Amino acid sequence: MRELNRRGIRARVVTIGLGTADGRDEFVDVPFASLGGWGDVEHLDDTVVFVSEAPAVPTRHPAYQVLHVPPPLREHRFDAIVEGTRDRTLIATSRYAAGLWSAFLDVSPETVHVVHPFAEDDFAAHPRSGGGEVTRVLYAGRLTPEKGIYTLLSMLHTDLFDGADPVSVTATTAGSDKMQGAIIEAMIRTHPGIEVVAARRTPSGMAALMAEHDVVVMPSNGQYWHETFGIVSIEAQHAGCRVVASDDGGLPETDCGALVLVAPDDAEALAQGVLAARRLGPVTPATRASAARRFTVADSVDALLAVLDAPPAVTPRAVVAELEALVRLPARTPRHDRPADDEQSVGV
Repeated sequence: MRELNRRGIRARVVTIGLGTADGRDEFVDVPFASLGGWGDVEHLDDTVVFVSEAPAVPTRHPAYQVLHVPPPLREHRFDAIVEGTRDRTLIATSRYAAGLWSAFLDVSPETVHVVHPFAEDDFAAHPRSGGGEVTRVLYAGRLTPEKGIYTLLSMLHTDLFDGADPVSVTATTAGSDKMQGAIIEAMIRTHPGIEVVAARRTPSGMAALMAEHDVVVMPSNGQYWHETFGIVSIEAQHAGCRVVASDDGGLPETDCGALVLVAPDDAEALAQGVLAARRLGPVTPATRASAARRFTVADSVDALLAVLDAPPAVTPRAVVAELEALVRLPARTPRHDRPADDEQSVGV
């Protein structure tokens, strides 16, 4: 929103049913508007880009749908997601996600545009603190099973960190406002190998936390959750950290020069990845500077504007309508030529 408005393109965040308690206090420089319900969306004289939800509501102008999470696992949700996206130009956050969603929605992969997320400038700009003998590992994901927190806990019970390869592990309370996260927070606070710190709510706060660590781990669950991109990975690399991440989903696309990929759902592989990152040593200033030139806000906005400026894509509903129209066409009667007189015969 900031970059769009900076470029003179009027843009705002529209929330539904939250009133002014919609997070606007944390983004005072971003225009917000709150609607009472989904039915109010059709009255907006805006180009609407749906992000968090895919409600089946009409819009005045052709709308867009950002597919920022994997397709749903449970069949009872399938129809609602398909119906909510049928009239929209589709945008995925990675090439992997584009393929995943095109298969789920049964549309051509070419109709799903890719707009990669970005790391805020704070991550590349924040100075790093000095390291030491202990490898400082940070788990910055939400406290949910799909983000791999249990794989991290299993890793801490391997023998690989005994003796010569000491590590410290820090986790934040991100996600603890949900019941599942609160349970996990209570559990990890009892673990002597984990320091729990408050979640950071701003890019500058998270950048400062990452700059105090050497390695950021992203042990994303690959059994039933596939990370569609992994913004924490690019933020950490911009901040000068090495990242050890699951070789799954869109995470391989986040490589800015300091990414180590390991087998998902494998505590031993995660531990080996952390030790590999340790052996590689600190990220050099040149590598960090190179990382900062990738996945910038300008890159992301340029890609988004290219999608918005392109001729409207053929939506899934339009494809279905065209196929149904073809099916309704009358069958063509095969041509039947009369034989020449000398070829005629009489049947009895």
